[in-house]
Amino acid sequence: MKLVIVGDALVSSATLMDAAKGIDFAGRNGEELDIVTFEWFSQLDKEAFQAKILQIEKHGPEAVPVPDGIIEAMREADYLLVHIAPVSRAMLQAANKLKLIGTCRGGLEHIALDSVKQKDIMLIHVIRNAEPVADFTLSLMYAETRNIARAHHAIKTGQWCKSFANDAFKTVLANHTVGLIGLGYIGKLVAKRLNALGIKVLAHDPFIEAATLSKEGIQVELLPLENVVSQADILSLHMRLTPETEGMINKDIFNKMKPGSYIINTARAGVVCKEDLIDALQNKRIAGAALDVSWCEPIEKNDPLLELDNVTLTPHIAGDTIDAIPKAPYLLKTVLNEYFNTGHSDMLIRL
Repeated sequence: MKLVIVGDALVSSATLMDAAKGIDFAGRNGEELDIVTFEWFSQLDKEAFQAKILQIEKHGPEAVPVPDGIIEAMREADYLLVHIAPVSRAMLQAANKLKLIGTCRGGLEHIALDSVKQKDIMLIHVIRNAEPVADFTLSLMYAETRNIARAHHAIKTGQWCKSFANDAFKTVLANHTVGLIGLGYIGKLVAKRLNALGIKVLAHDPFIEAATLSKEGIQVELLPLENVVSQADILSLHMRLTPETEGMINKDIFNKMKPGSYIINTARAGVVCKEDLIDALQNKRIAGAALDVSWCEPIEKNDPLLELDNVTLTPHIAGDTIDAIPKAPYLLKTVLNEYFNTGHSDMLIRL
């Protein structure tokens, strides 16, 4: 049985292999596990490697080269473990024995999902930084609704502001109803935090059942998208960027939102139509937005978002903590063992 591992500048193949040694791969029946490792731009410094990641996030796995020799290795591979290295169509077309891919990063832009679906390959996606992103999401709710970052910036630039664009709507978080779009791993963690604060939570996710949430102790009212949008005071986005979700949050959605409502995005910029968001903010159709993701990174100097007084911007740092990346392979190990032992996992991607 063959396992292919691809490390990178953030998570080495050695770390992934150490975690893999603790995985009870299904169907081995005592068969020896042959592990083959590759590195993907592991020699690059952080800034240069971030440029490679940005290429993937903008253009997918075909936009970057794959490691030399990996196509040949994939022909006999039963399992593939990667952090952020590309899993291209060519790799998957060569992989006639591949049963499962395990990956441990925030998004899935690095994987040719159409080929995964076509070949009916199991995909386990462990979001390495789910806890940090959930914390940051809550932080953005406070920052935007209470003008924390805005007030700080004003003081640093010599102003003492006591009045802000959302003055007519300012209240404590407990008075808000939060609507979550997407109840995957991060969405559920955000819901749990809001539950602990006694905040009413609505959600829309066509792949989640109320019974599942109840079993996990998560108190959420599942509703159609239109109902969540029209009833929420804060709309928080937690869906993957796919052809189906690209531009999903558009003018129609903004027109259904309450005038005093806010939108929070720690998912992917592409799920929101930028022009429609800017229009809604400029015309005060909604009270504000807080965005950790941008359509162009870094944000361009002439971006109209920079001129608005009702938006909080951060540079894609929601998942950036000192422990998120080092723990990722071991979290993947735990999730894979759960899947192999039970046949079920919340991290199993449905395509």
